This record gives sequence, C-alpha cells and structure tokens, in this order.
Amino acid sequence: MDSARAGTMGTASKARRPRVMPDVVRAIAADILSGRYPSGANLPSENDLGVEHGVSRTVIREALKILAAKGLVLSRSRIGTVVCERENWNIIDPQVLEWHRPNTLDPKLFDSILETRRAIEPLVAELAAQRASLHEIADLEVAWKGMEAAGSDVASFARSDAAFHQVLYGACHNPIFRQIGGLIETALNFALEATANSVDRRDEAVKVHYGVVEALRMRDGPAARKAANEILDLAARDLARAKAQKNPS
Repeated sequence: MDSARAGTMGTASKARRPRVMPDVVRAIAADILSGRYPSGANLPSENDLGVEHGVSRTVIREALKILAAKGLVLSRSRIGTVVCERENWNIIDPQVLEWHRPNTLDPKLFDSILETRRAIEPLVAELAAQRASLHEIADLEVAWKGMEAAGSDVASFARSDAAFHQVLYGACHNPIFRQIGGLIETALNFALEATANSVDRRDEAVKVHYGVVEALRMRDGPAARKAANEILDLAARDLARAKAQKNPS
C-alpha cells in the first residue's frame, strides 16, 4: 500500500514538474514587464531568485536563457543579468504578450499595432479582392457572420474579428504579408479585445467589415482598400475611447 502510494506520489510529482519552468519564466517576465525590474536594472542573483521562487539555480538559469532569447534580459560576466531596453524586447512575441499582467500592456503598443495595420491592411484588402479564392471569400463571410451574431459577447466578437483579419491576410496570397499577419496576430488579438470593450454599437463595426466582404465578392480592389481604411478609422476611434475609459481626466 505504502509503495503504491509512493509510486502514485512520484508519478504526480513528475506530472507537476514540467509546469515549474513555465511558471518561473512567467513570474520573472511579469516582474520585468510590469516595471518591478526596470530597463537597465540588474535582476537579483540566481541564488536570490531561486529562494524567491522556491526553485534551484539550475531552473533560474534556464529561465533566464528563455527570457534572453525574447530580448528581455542580457547576462554579462561580472555584472549579472541586466534588463534590456524596451526597444530590444520581442514585444509581439505571443509568449511575451501573454506574460503581461492584466492592464500592464503599454498603450503605445496598441498605437504601434494600428500604425502597422494602416501601412499594410488597405493594400492587403485590395490584393485580396483580386486574388482571393471563392472559398476564402466564404470563410471571410463566416467570420463576419460571427461578429454579427456575437451581440454583447465581447470575447466572441473579438475572436470573430481576429479570424476575419487572419483570413484577409491569407487571401491576399502574398507570402510576406501572410507572415506579417501571422506575426502581429497575437498582438492584434490583444488590441481587438481591448477596443471591443469600448464599442457602443458593434453594428457599426459589423457594417464596415461587411464592406470588405462585399468588395471581395465584387472583385473591386479600390472598394476593398476604402473599406479597410474605414475599419482602421473605426479602430482608431475605439482605441481612443478605450484609453479615455482607462485614464479618465
């Protein structure tokens, strides 16, 4: 009985162990991203971090390697581990975004996402109007219908909105734009969830997105570009509202 229990406990311990590393990485990253350890500051020693998180130096060392690969920290001999400048962080890496604590995402990141979309998305929509397959147009409409059916469900609306843009980037059949779309996908999801909360009348967003669907169906490139710009204008307005709600004067 005791040996069986010991075996069960051993199995449970082995099952839990893989979660230690991700949890430690996430905790240290969150402290960096929240400003507890600002850019240019030294992290505590590996021993001190190990004591704080209840793990060995080996675990801490491996965690710091992961953070270094994301551009968050840099280890220097005789100096220790230093937090990198924000410009060096892989800010749109999906893991880095997920490591942020609630409400600690830099508002400037949302501005940068919108700026990037303004530079790319109208052309993506115009190319998609020329190149999208009938299946891709149908998928775009399915995503649009998901937005329409979401009602007051913010999470569902944001998911369908993100799916809409994912299909659109793929439908332009430009591998570079497709990869850029994939690169900003997680960041776009964060932005859409943040701004969806501020949309008073989501039927307006549904209407402008349908303009893209209709333009693709009609193979009208200029109309697709115009509709994409209208989406981005609406996104800019909703982003401004989200900021105002977070920081009322």
